[in-house]
Amino acid sequence: MLKKLWRFLRDEEGASAVEYGLIVGLIAIAIVAILILIGPRLSAVYSKVYDSLPT
Repeated sequence: MLKKLWRFLRDEEGASAVEYGLIVGLIAIAIVAILILIGPRLSAVYSKVYDSLPT
């Protein structure tokens, strides 16, 4: 029983999956932060383009 527990604690196969999950989470947070910062400027650009189009 102790041998199985020790083998389980030393197993590092799942570590890469956790690391990939953290990387994806950080990328998602970065994308959201960028969209929040750029959102108002982008909205202003779209409004300018919309206003310049003939109706």
